[in-house]
Amino acid sequence: MKNLSGFVGALLARFVLEYGGLQTDIVVFEPLNLLELLSTRSIPVNDTWHFILEAEGQVEIAELLEAALGDSVDFIFVPSPGSFAIYADHDEYTTVYASTDSELRNLVSGLQAAGFNCVTHYTRPSGDHWK
Repeated sequence: MKNLSGFVGALLARFVLEYGGLQTDIVVFEPLNLLELLSTRSIPVNDTWHFILEAEGQVEIAELLEAALGDSVDFIFVPSPGSFAIYADHDEYTTVYASTDSELRNLVSGLQAAGFNCVTHYTRPSGDHWK
């Protein structure tokens, strides 16, 4: 993505988050941004292909999301309080899930107002197509 900080800022702008959890699903290439983020925090990494990471507060959450979105990884992110979740993939699609339609519209309108495109009625492929 060309404007990661703008995207993450628009995504998080309407929330005050205390905590965020991120788990990788698929890591396509070495996740250099995530590894750098962990290195700056002196967090050792044993497995560069599977991550479960936590962040506290808006700043750390934003840094974690920017690093993960900047790498070729598929991941799920769930914040607390939990009013939304995202699944992002290495093709630069980010699917936003919300607990209500109005929360989803609110998130989407904020992202669109910041200049990001919304792909409506997109259906994320299931793993079955690999069989």
